[in-house]
Amino acid sequence: GAGADNDLYINQAVVFIEDAIQYRSINHRVDSKSLWLYRWYYSRTCQWILSLTITLILALAFIEEPSSLTITSDVRYRLPAWNPPCGLTESTELLCYLVFMVDVSVKSYLIGWKEFWKNKWLMAYILTLIVSLTDWIVSLSFFCKESVRIRRILRPFFLLQNSSMMKKTLKSINSTLPEMASVVLLLAVHLSLFTMFAMLLFARTKDNQQDKEWVVYFRNLPDSLTSLLVLLTTANNPDVMIPAYSKNRAYSIFFILFTVLGNLFLMNLLTAIIYNQFRGYLLKSVQSSLFRRRLGIRAAFEVLSSLKETPVSAQQSCVSVEALLQVLQKAEMDSRCKQAIVRSLKMCSCDQLSAAQFQKLFEELDKDAIKQHPPSPEYQSHFMQKMQFAFGHPYFGYLGNVVALANIISICVFLVMDADKQPSERDDFFLGAINCFFILYYLLEMLLKILAVGLKRYLSYPSNRFDGLLTVILLMLEVSTFAVYGFPHPGWRPEFMGLLSLWDMVRLANMLIVFRFLRIIPNMKFMALVVTTLLDLVKNLRAFAGILVVVFYAFAITGIMLFKGAVVPLGNTRLPFSIKKVVVLYFKEKTRDSWCSAHFQTEVYCLLYVLCVRLICRWAKIYFVAWWLISSVIWVNLFVALLLENFIHKWDRRCQRESLSDIEYQRTVELMFRDVLEEPTEEELMEKLHQHPHLQLCR
Repeated sequence: GAGADNDLYINQAVVFIEDAIQYRSINHRVDSKSLWLYRWYYSRTCQWILSLTITLILALAFIEEPSSLTITSDVRYRLPAWNPPCGLTESTELLCYLVFMVDVSVKSYLIGWKEFWKNKWLMAYILTLIVSLTDWIVSLSFFCKESVRIRRILRPFFLLQNSSMMKKTLKSINSTLPEMASVVLLLAVHLSLFTMFAMLLFARTKDNQQDKEWVVYFRNLPDSLTSLLVLLTTANNPDVMIPAYSKNRAYSIFFILFTVLGNLFLMNLLTAIIYNQFRGYLLKSVQSSLFRRRLGIRAAFEVLSSLKETPVSAQQSCVSVEALLQVLQKAEMDSRCKQAIVRSLKMCSCDQLSAAQFQKLFEELDKDAIKQHPPSPEYQSHFMQKMQFAFGHPYFGYLGNVVALANIISICVFLVMDADKQPSERDDFFLGAINCFFILYYLLEMLLKILAVGLKRYLSYPSNRFDGLLTVILLMLEVSTFAVYGFPHPGWRPEFMGLLSLWDMVRLANMLIVFRFLRIIPNMKFMALVVTTLLDLVKNLRAFAGILVVVFYAFAITGIMLFKGAVVPLGNTRLPFSIKKVVVLYFKEKTRDSWCSAHFQTEVYCLLYVLCVRLICRWAKIYFVAWWLISSVIWVNLFVALLLENFIHKWDRRCQRESLSDIEYQRTVELMFRDVLEEPTEEELMEKLHQHPHLQLCR
């Protein structure tokens, strides 16, 4: 009946609005059962379960063999790690795979069969599950004794496919690779040319004492190439040039030219290209997100205009205000945006909304999130008003910063005076008394600020929460110190009691006091700008951090499989035969003795270095060079580009906007580029809506 159709249209509009808020695609089934399943799938509970499952399957690597559950990573001192019995982690894996199978099944059903074949990510998702389950079965058939587990390398894919922003970022990186490849090729040419020059300059001569550069760094082509590649990262600077420089100062010209051309020009040119290209591709990605939002809102308008209560005589499509209020009541969206839209509807005198009016209402989603601080309490007493004025004034905060600086200076003075003293020779009376005085001042300052501005307003500022939390912790630590060791007095050096010694408790208090000094950041505009830029990167650019986790995880698992057992404790007699026979090479490396004595404390460590170079590092170079290219050359430059972009946008907005003490603006990645994005046209939106595989429009 008409009522059932109206309910369906309302539910469709609710889902389309939620899709627009989350920048999701609207190309999914829109019948009643599918809409219920769709909203259930994207509910907080289901998404939380899926995120927990992904975290769990990634965390298995820490307890699987070889286990990371040891206090120290030094093979000489660590105890044997606990390795779970066969079937424990495998059963957890199976549970995670079952959740992923439900996830991919629901996704595939909701988008439909035709859209499924167009979605490469879903097909890759299914393929990854098939390979992982096959490897899981093989692992159980070998009773968990197999050395290679392919499914462990595939686990980061589950994190990658679960984030639409990570997919867009990966697509942007993939599109940027051709431009980056040209600079990397130029870098390879630079490296190759200087490698040949180095082999000609530092060729072997008759005097073995003068051939230290050749022996250590430029013996052959692979060693020469590796030495200069490491120099490009500055990891072996200046070690690589010391033997040649000792022989002739003029050799330094070669290394200076290599460093200037490689590090100062080519590496920074790579950063500039990545910044320019990646910003363009990220802008396109954000532009598509804006199109999705506008499309979702327009789809909601179209289905609401199909309601039976809409006037038939209307010359153009329109939506009743009452229908929109029903949708807003059901939709899950930010309360700030919902309240703003409702206020706009109440201020509107018309009962019907056109497409342009409907779209303009939801532009509230594109605005910065504004956080207004609660008002200060209004005191009737004249004395309390003066107190409120005095302790709520910015100068009172400046006084607290001066006191905190004086506390830092006093700690530095005592640290310098007691640097060379033994713990038994220290007199902690003065430092303990000074800390007690400053902590009492911090407590008094916090209470007076709460009295002046009220508790709610005080807690609404992040700097106050940071300050107050550290003050409470310092007070608890000071009370614990007095309870265990008594009040400070001359010769205050009691013996160790409780979990921490007196010196440990004093050091902990001093570290917290030093950390508390960061409260000055909000009072320094330029420093606050830098800090807020970094915080925005942490909050809003999680997709890039996610891809970084994927890269680190994949390389870590690959490294475990490649180099497991390569490092053994000293004195271990159960070495593989291939390693034992290489010990003989050590005695052929006597020309390295001077170099070894400069870099290793004993000949044993020099022997281990030789073993590493001769056995492991030949093929390990490929692994570590790939790691350096992806993590350092490409990814770090991408992060620098995004940091610059975020900082430039914040700087521009700071110049345009006056400082508002009671308002805080919060930005998202999409809002970073809001000023340069283009609005989609009416024709583009309607053309896309008519291509919807499951939605039939009336016009």
